[in-house]
Amino acid sequence: MRLPDLTDAESFRAFRSDAARWLPVALDIARSHGLDASAPHVFPTGTNLVVGLGGGLILKIFPPLLRAQFVSERASLAQLKGRLDLPIPEIVAEGVRDGWRYLIMTRLAGTLGSEVWPQLPEDQKERLLRQIGETIASVQRAPLGALAHLEPRWDEFMRAQMQGCEARHTRLGLAPKFLRGLDDLLRDAAELIPMDAPPVILIGEYIPENFLLACDDGQWSLAGLFDFGDVLAGWRDYDLLGPSAFMAAGRPGRVKSLLEGFGYEKLDFVLKRRLMALMLLHRASDLNGHICVEGWQGRAKDLVELQELIWAG
Repeated sequence: MRLPDLTDAESFRAFRSDAARWLPVALDIARSHGLDASAPHVFPTGTNLVVGLGGGLILKIFPPLLRAQFVSERASLAQLKGRLDLPIPEIVAEGVRDGWRYLIMTRLAGTLGSEVWPQLPEDQKERLLRQIGETIASVQRAPLGALAHLEPRWDEFMRAQMQGCEARHTRLGLAPKFLRGLDDLLRDAAELIPMDAPPVILIGEYIPENFLLACDDGQWSLAGLFDFGDVLAGWRDYDLLGPSAFMAAGRPGRVKSLLEGFGYEKLDFVLKRRLMALMLLHRASDLNGHICVEGWQGRAKDLVELQELIWAG
């Protein structure tokens, strides 16, 4: 039982989608640590190979081509351990098999955010967005530690994203009326986005698929945060983009709750402009696939009107 030598993302995705090819190896890894592998649960989504084991544990296996995610996850969990009020996984064991690194972590209790969020009433969505803003701020108050050495550095990352921004969004099919505003926005971005400010821990994806919720007497609250494979060290506002795009939906009450939880009391043009620039420069940016404001393509004639839609208030 060996893990293959995969050299590109497409072949890895095909391998990951066929659990019969890798699950026996995963279970062998679990048994080598003396763990219960009798009733595994394969998680079909996500980037890496993930399987639930007995005893409330998770085995996450990273291919060599995603070694940076292993480094990020391991360092982040170690750095944030004991520093947050919100539960995060704890590393139980780690190792390497055929060049593939793996982590064995505790499994958090709760219901996946993406399963609950769509059905929640508006007041609970606002409440959760405030908690998410508070959680982002809490993570960013933690010292960087070893995460200060993660690559790429913030200034290098931002400049590379700026250079490839127009090509990326052209390829992803962003409407010409928005593409026409990119040059102006990128000029503003060079002034609005701090390149050398003291960096903070950036998770990169505060989205419903990456947190757990729990219900107490009809009230849903954040119950856990996981997936630290894309952590960066950089400017704090970057982590507002996930909840802004996937959850706030341009609703003023939701936007206000998120930003106030994070610590922003004033939502002005400068902040909206900076957030719009960062949204286009995010490493996972795809406006057509990510903005959840209903009918936004037809409601905004340019990027300025679009930022007013997304961050209404």
